Amino acid sequence: MTGAPEPISAAGRAALERDLADLRTERASVAATLQGGEEVGDRADQADELQRADALDQLDDRIAGIEGRLREAAVAGEPSTETVGVGSTVTLRFADDDELTVRIGELAEELDPDLVTADSPLGLVLLGRRAGETVEYDAPGGRTSAVVLSIGGRGGG
Repeated sequence: MTGAPEPISAAGRAALERDLADLRTERASVAATLQGGEEVGDRADQADELQRADALDQLDDRIAGIEGRLREAAVAGEPSTETVGVGSTVTLRFADDDELTVRIGELAEELDPDLVTADSPLGLVLLGRRAGETVEYDAPGGRTSAVVLSIGGRGGG
């Protein structure tokens, strides 16, 4: 990514919000099992309590990361139509004249054949590109090139 606040697609935002809700539920469940300052019994009980405290810390870190990403996306606003970024819809023409329109996302959403993640080979070469530029990348069938025909803002997700 560019280091600047990155936009996020509506589908990506929804997926992060679902993950955040799930993590908060899990955190509440784990927190409810902690003794809360009471003296813990034997060593096995102490080890179990430490594991739950570590799990709580890990959940807190994941929650903070998602909350930060959602705040960043809110600051970033809509994806640019000048350069490819997360949330952009990009139409490409390949050497065999086939055209393909994809959406750049940061999360792989289930059953979305039009999604290209920003960290995939194609996604990486597209980030920051403009209409008219040619990109080359390693595809499963070998080295491939395509021309960026157009860039749109938020696509279907």
